[in-house]
Amino acid sequence: MRDINDWFGGYSRDHQNPTNRAIHWVCVPAILWSVVAMLWVVPVPAWLGRNGLWAALAMFLAFLFYQRLSRNIGLAMAAVFSAAALLSEGLFRWLGGSGLLWLAVAVFVLAWIGQFIGHALEQQRPSFLTDLAYLLIGPAWLAGKLLRRLHINW
Repeated sequence: MRDINDWFGGYSRDHQNPTNRAIHWVCVPAILWSVVAMLWVVPVPAWLGRNGLWAALAMFLAFLFYQRLSRNIGLAMAAVFSAAALLSEGLFRWLGGSGLLWLAVAVFVLAWIGQFIGHALEQQRPSFLTDLAYLLIGPAWLAGKLLRRLHINW
């Protein structure tokens, strides 16, 4: 398995343009939240749990991936996932399942449009087109940048 430095190095090579990087700071978290929110509304059998179960399962599996790469990245992503879950639950209670789903789909589509605009400016294809695992690396790459600003090693 590739290590965190290999993943981040590959991702960084595809994200040199400052405007593309700025777009990623907005769009990557928006996409991550929208995926969590869409999973939040997937029906759960009553005997198995409640809304949010499938999102929690997906976040837990992603957390295991991150934790294997780096303990600090894993903890940072656990905090990101917690925020996404709290936001999704709050919006689920306020908007209902249908409202949350429509909002999440709209955010997802708009954020991906932003991502592709950023990569057009970069004149570089998105990293995930070479390896789907980069879909998980984008959020971790941003978390790693935040950790560095806080002088925490990943």
